[in-house]
Amino acid sequence: MSQRPLRVRWLGRVRYRDAHALQRALFQSSEDYLLLLEHPHVYTRGVRARPENLLSDVVALGADLVDTDRGGDITYHGPGQLVGYPLISLALRPRLVPEYMSALESIIIEALTELGVHGATRIADRPGVWITPAGEAPRKICAIGVRISRGRTMHGFALNVAPDLAMFDHIVPCGIPDAAVTSISAEGVQVSMAEVVEVVLERARCHLGEAAALPRTIELMEATSPSTATDSLSANALPQAVRLQERVGKSTSAATAIGRAPASHRRLASAGVDTSTAVTISARKPEWLRVEAEMGSDYLRLRKTMRSLDLVTVCEEAGCPNIYDCWSDGTATFMINGERCTRACGFCLVDTRHPLALDPEEPRRVAEAVRAMGLSFAVVTTVARDDLDDDGAGAFAETIAAIRSTAPGTQIEVLISDCRGKDESLATIFAARPEILNHNLETVLRLQRAARPSASYARSLSVLARAKEAGLVTKSGIILGMGEERDEVLAALRDLASVGVDIVTIGQYLRPSQHHLPVARYWTPDEFEEIGERAREMGFSHVESSPLTRSSYHARQAAATSVAASVSA
Repeated sequence: MSQRPLRVRWLGRVRYRDAHALQRALFQSSEDYLLLLEHPHVYTRGVRARPENLLSDVVALGADLVDTDRGGDITYHGPGQLVGYPLISLALRPRLVPEYMSALESIIIEALTELGVHGATRIADRPGVWITPAGEAPRKICAIGVRISRGRTMHGFALNVAPDLAMFDHIVPCGIPDAAVTSISAEGVQVSMAEVVEVVLERARCHLGEAAALPRTIELMEATSPSTATDSLSANALPQAVRLQERVGKSTSAATAIGRAPASHRRLASAGVDTSTAVTISARKPEWLRVEAEMGSDYLRLRKTMRSLDLVTVCEEAGCPNIYDCWSDGTATFMINGERCTRACGFCLVDTRHPLALDPEEPRRVAEAVRAMGLSFAVVTTVARDDLDDDGAGAFAETIAAIRSTAPGTQIEVLISDCRGKDESLATIFAARPEILNHNLETVLRLQRAARPSASYARSLSVLARAKEAGLVTKSGIILGMGEERDEVLAALRDLASVGVDIVTIGQYLRPSQHHLPVARYWTPDEFEEIGERAREMGFSHVESSPLTRSSYHARQAAATSVAASVSA
């Protein structure tokens, strides 16, 4: 019997709303996933939650309060709690739900026993895992709540490793008033999150394989770098992170060298990338990355149009190597919301000084440029504007409306930030109905913190999932050369495909300056071709994969293919 991979993703700390959007998308896919993560403080109410079980104004405590579509009553999630979301296809059979619940309980009971926690067991008619010491009242250590539809699962378990148990005092946990809550730490066993995950994962391989009636292989990809950001990565690294660190070397001289390195080098080193062998910024680029400057008449005309309307293009701001080719073809990517970004991604050349106030005339000027250039397809992107209440979403809607008014018939692609995952900001952009919604994943899971310290892998996937759920054609991109491995690239592409992304771009990272992340290596054209072929096999409607590919490269051609495919579907 063929083996079916269980794609395990350690995502670190993820806001509940982002994780839930990601779950909804993966629930619709045919791939089997196990998402492992921690949440910031959040209380979630299941479909059978009773209002009286919420005892305090938890929002005033700084926690989120979310109604969700799992079974059960109200529960709490927070730092120090291991949350597991299996999204798998089960073998249909009688008693499917109770048998699956029993499988999840078995995973936790066996893991706790191996970790040295005594007395872990089930209690009839009370889902979850309990600690029942002789002569003492039962204490709940793991909540379990699931949803199963057409044989696919959502939601899962929340195992208390070492959370703040006082947070449970604001609710009646799971609607059970006569039972206390405990944790591994409170039971006297001190273990790291990494140790707990390693044991839980081994038990999940067995029991989830049995539930699906298929042998299991494990594809494990992990976020490794510590962060104190609310929605970024957990400070707990998994065993693979330790193995990745071994590539850097642990000698005293190596550790000293890393300590003296720039922050960008240190972030990469913490993710297991050996920066001592990185390409120096003065090194000559390979032949396939050298681009001749061809400032022909079309390029000069387009630049003059941009200057006359006081517009900014990401082509110039990001130092795109395709600028001469694209501008000579009469296409460009307009950048709105000013030219100063509130984030400092390690690979990006955009200005990161304090942003200025928005220019209310900017949407009109972009639309006028589109009309003057006679574009049939326009790309509009933005700097991140975390300083704005709407994250710059309103300017996207206004720009789209202005283009459609001034240049009817022009198709529009938007390349957006993650809008901090805010549903209302994203909904503003979605409602404007661009033909293509692009948001870049940028790099593999392990390198997210190094490359995008203010973003997260799970949030980016959730943004794309929400755009697809809104009925838009979606697009994303990754850049290679920061220290990722081939298998990690394929896993990232698989994740994009699994949340329904239609178009993907894959290109080589080129270091803008000595202050940015170093280039670990240059991928060859043959390697890009092979990765591109693998991506096409995953079902993307359009793939651009080459050393010089960038987000907007051949955007019009990709849109023509993908929009047509979306309409026919």
